[in-house]
Amino acid sequence: MRAAIFRNGEIVVDRIVEPKPGPGQVLVRTLACGICGSDLHARQHAHRMVEMAQKVGRKPMDLSRDVVFGHEFCCEVVDYGPGTARKLKPGTRVCSLPALLTPQGIEGIGYSNDNIGGYAEAMLLSEPLLLEVPNGLAPEHAALTEPLAVGVHAVAKAHISGGEVPLVIGCGPVGLA
Repeated sequence: MRAAIFRNGEIVVDRIVEPKPGPGQVLVRTLACGICGSDLHARQHAHRMVEMAQKVGRKPMDLSRDVVFGHEFCCEVVDYGPGTARKLKPGTRVCSLPALLTPQGIEGIGYSNDNIGGYAEAMLLSEPLLLEVPNGLAPEHAALTEPLAVGVHAVAKAHISGGEVPLVIGCGPVGLA
């Protein structure tokens, strides 16, 4: 399958092996994927992201290997792995938290050598994290679910009671949310 791959500091289009869903996983076809400011940052400063991941105890990207970015996506269910409930029929449009539930714990999607993101034609998602896209919402709009959720979370975490004046820095999807 085709993918936009971060390789040797550049984004290149090449072919990679289509993933096969494991236990609890769903194979999905990418319909739309946003280009996050974090993706642009990673393109320019991936080494710093690796250093930060190491400092906070997260598994860093191995920059000598391919990485497929893309964590703001809308996909279509294609197939299921073993041990899945199969509640959504193939063809159903879905979004998800950009993470995989694995026996080793939660792993990120998109800034990982092992868990490809939405810049590929297909990717794996965890069935329990799937959110069905409602009411025929266009995939390019549904792909904004993740950045909008980040904005909503930030507002909830701020505990604004009504008299404060919040400061929003940046007018991307998260800032607008």
